Amino acid sequence: MDFKVAVVSGGGTGIGAAVAGTLASDGYDVLIVGRRTDVLTDTASRISFDCGRADAVTAVTADLTDPEQLDRVLAAVGDRAIDVVVNNAGGYLGGDTDTPAGIAAHWRANLDANVLTAVLLTEALRPALRRPGGRVILVSSIAAQRGGGGAYSAAKAALHGWAYDLAAQLGPEQITVNVVSPGYVAETEFFGDRMTTEGYAKRVAATLVGRAGLPDDIAEAVRYLASPAAGYVTGQVLGVNGGSVLGR
Repeated sequence: MDFKVAVVSGGGTGIGAAVAGTLASDGYDVLIVGRRTDVLTDTASRISFDCGRADAVTAVTADLTDPEQLDRVLAAVGDRAIDVVVNNAGGYLGGDTDTPAGIAAHWRANLDANVLTAVLLTEALRPALRRPGGRVILVSSIAAQRGGGGAYSAAKAALHGWAYDLAAQLGPEQITVNVVSPGYVAETEFFGDRMTTEGYAKRVAATLVGRAGLPDDIAEAVRYLASPAAGYVTGQVLGVNGGSVLGR
């Protein structure tokens, strides 16, 4: 049987792992890409076991800020058409912001991690996207819409503008491009040890539904945008934030 193919960056943990699991359960062959081989391998094995399908998920170790490592992804894809690309890699990178050199390094690191990874992966896979029917999905953040994250907010906002441009380019080929913009999502590595009880309560209180998001909430939004049901949806930002930022 020929399975549809999905590539998920940052697929080892949190939202990326949930997306990979959801797509694998829907019958995709999923390639998860990231920098930590052990984490990726463990996630790939777990999801494949849960799906009851050997090698439903394949781990590909690559630093997507390095153009030379994209060949590892292309080798894993082979000559198959790509149905879905989910650009989930990224996160908030701290650093020295007290000196001009530190500020420059901090901004470059956040732009590389959140924007360049998406651009390089998508452009590398662009020739292999299924025509018609391919899907490109970018995972942004509520910080792109309301600010508060400095370089991280700016980097995620950059994805929105690029998505609009890419949607216009690929639309005539019946390929859609959309952004999922999560609010606060628990059970991820995003905050590391920075999250406090007070910070958690504040973020939950900011929602209209009175709870934190979960990785599966974001995965379900990706599932919709990846599906044939979303064939008429492109160039859109889908907020999944419990109402903490209303539609714009």
